[in-house]
Amino acid sequence: MTTPAARSSSGDPRPSGQVLRGLVPSVYAPTLLEFVGLAALMPVIPLLARELGFSVPQAAALTTIFGVTAFLGPIPAGRLIAGIGARRALLSTGTLLVVSNLAAYLVIGPALGGAAVTTHHRLALVGLLLVMALSMQVWQLGRQTYLGAALPPSMRARGMTLFGGVIRVGQVIGPLLGAAVMALGSMAGVFLLFAVSAAAGTVMITVFLPPGESGPEPVVPRERRRRPSPAKIRLDRAVLGRMAAVGVGIAPVMMARVNRPVIVPLLGDALGLDPVWISIVFGASAVLEILLVLPAGTLMDRYGRAAVAVPCALLMGLGFLLLGLLGTVLAEGGTVAALVALLVPTLLIGLGNGLGSGIVMTLGIDVSPVHGRTRYLAWWNTMLGSGRLAAPLIVTGITLFAPVAVAGAATGAVCLAGGLWLTRILPRLTPSGGTRGR
Repeated sequence: MTTPAARSSSGDPRPSGQVLRGLVPSVYAPTLLEFVGLAALMPVIPLLARELGFSVPQAAALTTIFGVTAFLGPIPAGRLIAGIGARRALLSTGTLLVVSNLAAYLVIGPALGGAAVTTHHRLALVGLLLVMALSMQVWQLGRQTYLGAALPPSMRARGMTLFGGVIRVGQVIGPLLGAAVMALGSMAGVFLLFAVSAAAGTVMITVFLPPGESGPEPVVPRERRRRPSPAKIRLDRAVLGRMAAVGVGIAPVMMARVNRPVIVPLLGDALGLDPVWISIVFGASAVLEILLVLPAGTLMDRYGRAAVAVPCALLMGLGFLLLGLLGTVLAEGGTVAALVALLVPTLLIGLGNGLGSGIVMTLGIDVSPVHGRTRYLAWWNTMLGSGRLAAPLIVTGITLFAPVAVAGAATGAVCLAGGLWLTRILPRLTPSGGTRGR
C-alpha cells in the first residue's frame, strides 16, 4: 500500500494547497496543540524557578536540560522510533507529557500557593523539564522525517515554513492563555493547560498517523549486518561536512531561540514587570512572527535559503543587542519604560524569528540524502543540539558576574556573526531557488 508520503515524494499531482491540507490532522494540528501548552509554560519556567528558591543563575541553568537532551537525544530518539514504530513512540511520549504535567500541578502547586518550599518541589520541576525535553525530541524527529518525505522538493520550504508557522500560532495562543490562567488562578495553572493540550495532540497523532509510518522497521539479523562500504563512508563524510558548514552559521539562531524564553522573562523580572505583562510581550512578538510565515516560505523556494536565513540571523542579533542596551539604559525608568525596554527589542527578535520559520528543519532536509534520512536528520539535530546546550550555559556564566542584559547583548553578537557566515556559505550548499533550486 502506497503511503501519502511516498506519493508526494515521487511527484504528487495534487495542487500544493491540497497536499498541505492533507497534512493537517497528522502534523499541523497536533503541532499547534502541543505548542500551545509548551509556549504557555516556557516563559513561566524561570519565574517558577525563582518562586521555588532558585537563584537567577540557577534558573537560567535549568534550560541546559533542553540543551543536553537536544545534543544527546536525537540519535536515541531515532532508534526508538525505528524500534517500536512512530505511533507507539509518539503515544508513549505524549502520555508522559500529560502525566508529568498533572503530577507537577499536584506537587508544585501547593508550594506556589503559600506552602513551605522544599527540595522535593525543586526536584519535581527538574523532573518535569527532563520529561518535556526527552518527549519533544522524539516528537520533533518523527514529524521532521515524515515531512521530508511527504513534501515535494518544489514546495519543501513552504511546507516546512508552514510547520514553523503553526508553531508560531501556538506561541501566540499559549502565552495569552497562560496569562489568562495566571490572572484567574496561579502560575501552577499552566501545568494543567499543558496537560490538556498535550493530551489532545497525542490523540490526534495516534488517530491520524499514516499507516505506513505506524510500525517498527524490520530488524536486520546480526549476521546480515555488514561494515559500511568505502562509498558509504565517503558519503557520510561529505554529508557531515555539509552539515557542519551550514550548522556553524545556523546554530546561533538556535541559541537565540533557546535564550529568548530565558533572557526576556529574567530581564522583565529585573525591570519590575509582573508575569502577566511578560507573557503578553511574548504573545505580541509571536503575532508579528505569524505575519511572515507564508512570505518566508515563498522567498526560500523562489530565491534560495540565504534570502531568509541571513536576515533572520541579523535581525535577531540586532534585537538582542537592543535588548541588552535598553535593559541597561531604562532600568530605573518605571513601569512604562520597562515595558518599552522589553517590548521593542522582543518585537525585533520576533521579526527575525518569523522570517526564519522552518529554516532549521528545511536546511536539515536540504543537506540530508533521501535514503536513510532519519539517521542523517538525527545527526543534524545532534549537531545543532550543541548550540542549544551552549546557549543557556552562556547565560548562566554571564549572569554569575553581570546583569542579565549583558547576556542578551552576548547572544546578539553571536547571532550577527552567524548571519555573516551564512552569507558566505549558504549559496554554495543549499538550493538556489526558482527553477534551478527545483
